[in-house]
Amino acid sequence: MSLSRVLVRGSRRRSTSHRAVLLTAVAVTAALTLTACTDGSGGSKSAKSSGGGYVTGETGISTVAQADRTAAPKLDGETVDGKTLDTTTLKGKVVVLNIWGSWCPPCRSEAPYFAKVSKELADAGKDVAFVGINTRDRSKQNATAFEETYGITYPSLFDPDGKLMLRFPKGTLNPQAIPSTIVLDKEGRIAARTLVAINDEQLRSMIDPVLAEQ
Repeated sequence: MSLSRVLVRGSRRRSTSHRAVLLTAVAVTAALTLTACTDGSGGSKSAKSSGGGYVTGETGISTVAQADRTAAPKLDGETVDGKTLDTTTLKGKVVVLNIWGSWCPPCRSEAPYFAKVSKELADAGKDVAFVGINTRDRSKQNATAFEETYGITYPSLFDPDGKLMLRFPKGTLNPQAIPSTIVLDKEGRIAARTLVAINDEQLRSMIDPVLAEQ
């Protein structure tokens, strides 16, 4: 066989191998995109201490003991419906913060559960306030349509550039993905967090223990 044919065949093999690697990478990226809108470092750990004072369970929900909690930052500004909101005025209540975007498929999948649980707790007269943080939506119209579609009745701060998310101290249970959900205790401290879409049972498992605290 001539040297030129050997070189051609070798080049074809390398090209085929390169295409295979590229296709595999694309497939992995697509799978991750379907799992979450943005990648967080929370992951799913089995009751393992993070070294940051919190523990992450098998469901990916992280919790902090009362004595180790950090105060949440002040989150304030204009809401999607044009009003104003300051979360520091909600002290005395358990506060559920949900970071979402109308463009985010996992946010759409969990939205009905948030609408359901927020209504259930309000009807039961529980001291729980739900607050959304709408991010990376350039149009309030898209955010409003999302809330109407899924029956979201609680307010959402409009944060198109994600600046409110950056107010959370590093090393705490800060939001690192979209969606993220954070539960604050009645003193305004970070008690629990998840970096993935959740259902109603998982949401109640974050809220109920904090609500029951004395």
